[in-house]
Amino acid sequence: MRVHFVSDVHGNVEALARAADGADALVVLGDLVDFVDYGDPARGIIGQVLGPTVSARFGQLRRGGRPGELMAFARDAWSRFDDPAAVVAEAVRDQYKQLFAVLPDPTFAIAGNVDLPELWPEFTGNGVTLAEGTVVTIGGLRFGFVGGIPLPPGVEPRTGSPWKPYLRQAQEYTAAVHALGTVDVLCSHAPPAVPELAYDVVSRRTESPAPALLDVIHRDRPRAALFGHVHQPLAQRVRVGRTECVNVGHFRQTGTPYVLRW
Repeated sequence: MRVHFVSDVHGNVEALARAADGADALVVLGDLVDFVDYGDPARGIIGQVLGPTVSARFGQLRRGGRPGELMAFARDAWSRFDDPAAVVAEAVRDQYKQLFAVLPDPTFAIAGNVDLPELWPEFTGNGVTLAEGTVVTIGGLRFGFVGGIPLPPGVEPRTGSPWKPYLRQAQEYTAAVHALGTVDVLCSHAPPAVPELAYDVVSRRTESPAPALLDVIHRDRPRAALFGHVHQPLAQRVRVGRTECVNVGHFRQTGTPYVLRW
């Protein structure tokens, strides 16, 4: 059996169309959308809708702005539209039309933090399964899926922005992870709370680790825990007990899926 995994696609339709070549199934671990393109400010939703100058400044503030500065800048930039949330949703739909169209049968997918999972039912079907919160048997192994990323305990999702990232309250995320039960392969967008896996060496910060995933790894000892989200991790893989924890890679950059064989 051979299953390919991708995460952090961020609009790379061309590579995504080839991601399942030679595989029995494809698993998508989130972040299909290219919201802000740090490499090319003319691309991404912000670059295309608000322009490359706004996109470039957004990227600068995202990496090193003062507290509250990015939010104020974004609020001002989107104020040119009467209904900025509708503009964002339509731009995301345009990307999803292209991305979902190249996904093969079967594909099992969960949303990442930059995705809008409420739009996914418009595009799933035809062999593409929205796997959020489910356990699927593939080749005799149980795959459990949980998307999005957890917020720190006690932190609520921000409101008032036209872009509503898939950020989940800590308690709700923990309940979703534990509801999966015992699985052989734990599939998530967020990394488990292992420092080497959650730290990004370019952004120089820890990127939304999930303690609940690590709890389940210690408790159930799955064969593998596969995830994405951290584009430039300090370590791509770490073994925790018997569980191989692997960041499947920044697919937008590499164009190469992670391959699991058994």
